[in-house]
Amino acid sequence: MNPRKRLILTFLSVCCLLVMGLIRSCGERKPEGEMIDIKQRMDLTSSLVRKFGEENRDRIEIGVKQVSDFWRAEDGTASVLKQFCKDNFITEQTELLTAFEHIEKTFETMGGVIVELNRDLKWYMDVPTGPILPVDYLLANFNLGNHVEDDLYATKIAFFVLLNYKVYSLDEVLDEGSNWDRQKWAEVRLAQKFTSRVPSQFSQKRYEAYNLAENYISNYNIHMHNLLTEDGQRLFQQGLKLISHWGLRDELKAQYPLTDGFERQKMIYEVMLKIINQDIPQVVIDNPEVDWNVAKNSVSGASSDNSREPDTRFARWLGVCHGEKACDPYYLVSKSHIDRRFNEEREIPEDIVRQLFVDLLSAPELKQTAQLIAKRLGRDLEPFDIWYNQFRAKSKYTEAELDRITQTKFPTAESFKMQLPEILMKLGFDRNTANFLQTKIEVDPARGSGHAMGAARRSDNAHLRTRVAEGGMDYKGFNIAMHELGHNVEQVLTLNKVDHTIMQGVPNTAFTEAFAFVFQKRDLDVLSLTEKDPQSEYLNYLNELWQTCEIAAVALVDMDAWHWLYAHPEATPAEFKKAVLDISREVWNEYYYPVIGKKDSEILAIYSHMIDNGLYLPDYPLGHLISFQIEQYIKGKNLAKEMERMCIQGRISPIYWMKGAVGAELSAEPMILAAREALKKLQ
Repeated sequence: MNPRKRLILTFLSVCCLLVMGLIRSCGERKPEGEMIDIKQRMDLTSSLVRKFGEENRDRIEIGVKQVSDFWRAEDGTASVLKQFCKDNFITEQTELLTAFEHIEKTFETMGGVIVELNRDLKWYMDVPTGPILPVDYLLANFNLGNHVEDDLYATKIAFFVLLNYKVYSLDEVLDEGSNWDRQKWAEVRLAQKFTSRVPSQFSQKRYEAYNLAENYISNYNIHMHNLLTEDGQRLFQQGLKLISHWGLRDELKAQYPLTDGFERQKMIYEVMLKIINQDIPQVVIDNPEVDWNVAKNSVSGASSDNSREPDTRFARWLGVCHGEKACDPYYLVSKSHIDRRFNEEREIPEDIVRQLFVDLLSAPELKQTAQLIAKRLGRDLEPFDIWYNQFRAKSKYTEAELDRITQTKFPTAESFKMQLPEILMKLGFDRNTANFLQTKIEVDPARGSGHAMGAARRSDNAHLRTRVAEGGMDYKGFNIAMHELGHNVEQVLTLNKVDHTIMQGVPNTAFTEAFAFVFQKRDLDVLSLTEKDPQSEYLNYLNELWQTCEIAAVALVDMDAWHWLYAHPEATPAEFKKAVLDISREVWNEYYYPVIGKKDSEILAIYSHMIDNGLYLPDYPLGHLISFQIEQYIKGKNLAKEMERMCIQGRISPIYWMKGAVGAELSAEPMILAAREALKKLQ
């Protein structure tokens, strides 16, 4: 998207947010009943200062404002609020520390139980236990956590935290965080748990919207043997079922080493475009009973219904957006899902994230890498070559041979679990740590593409999920399992070995993705199949640049689509589809048309995370950048020891985490410089 269009889109989005803010300030959605006004707030502050002393004025002013921002009529009258503040404001530091310890311990138990319950409620949707029953959808929609926030306010636990601990904005965190000790960071993270008070009916609707989108994506399979060329030929083996987009993309990648793979790649690309445009016949989705002539877009077999999918893809995405926007008025700091994703969850401002991606996509090394790819392929590049993956040193093993190796080694999910110590020791973990990690990670077969589900209390275990067919775990499943194992190891370390459980985790999702990438690229090492190649390091640099640029462009589409959604709150699925297609073409034409030479491709809109994960995709390119800097730092060092050292920093802000981990800020420059060096060496 060119700068002028992006500026207009951002302006419209801001205008929309300002209007929403004006509506909120005028009283829409304000609960009925007595609310504290500014004079009452000032009187209460003065009263507390008289009781607790002038030296506590700053804390009192902050606490009273934070409490009154969320106090509702059902919480009590102004006099009840006044008495609550007098009874619960703490000045003695020893008492405040003890209160924090009690809250932290209780929150670990409460959060952990909710995670475990939600995992059980969604078990039949996530794990292939048999056909999904109607009741399974009902169970998956039940979420006890939707009422926890209400109860924490109703019992006034939330108000106790807001009264005694300051909620810091992102600017304040960036300005002051370098001076905080571990206890201060933990207190900041505690306060940040109460930056919203979303009524349970809105929280539940949002949860259901995400759940509906996730179910839609998890069951979006294409039966590849049923795809026909224009003259009726089948290009794929029987029984091959691929989920969109991950399975389709990975199968396209698997065709590069094959002499006859180009035709299959072109067919997969056409399938992807039909999914994006919603030209795909509804009947072919997850249906092995019909054949689909992709070129003619006609169906035959058990059904000849060519009716296209009715923009369901964009309806599900809209549903997630509507769920988030309904909750917007009930947040203290960030008033839109966009701001929450960047300023609160990632703690990296959107303009910085965008610039990181633009730096990568605008680097001349990207076009030079494309020219090298075209030379290696012996043909002009196609849009789907954004997924070119042959920079890894040539392996003597074909995909089929790798499948046989992994299927023999890991016939079941349980067999992967049993071999975790062996896998982890090959990555550098000592036996004691590897055995400990095995006890904290469960392995389940996945109905969808696979994912990692962390625990939230130390007595529970993380869960790793990947697809395991009847014949065993194929290479794609193993590669995914290694990615998820990176997540799981991070989840276990940052929960069980961090000093404060309130700080469990890493700064944001991009950091756990970074560790997942570190593990995933070592899959052949774990299988003892790595072959030394003097050029492998340089090839890897180009691979990193090519992969990261691809997902960075996708992330820009995701970001621009959400800005469009906020600027067009009444959009229909059809209107939104058109907007996403326009945005995809604009981002493509700005960054990839000069690189690949083909114009107006919409392929960047294929990612399923756009539909079911609400502005998640920027975490992937950020994860690649973080992963690259970590890889550069640990070169010649022990991966396991360095990973543990980095992980036990816990969930401090990214700027401080990166400095503590690798001694430098997050930047695209190291990856670009490495690619530049590689191009010189390889050319």
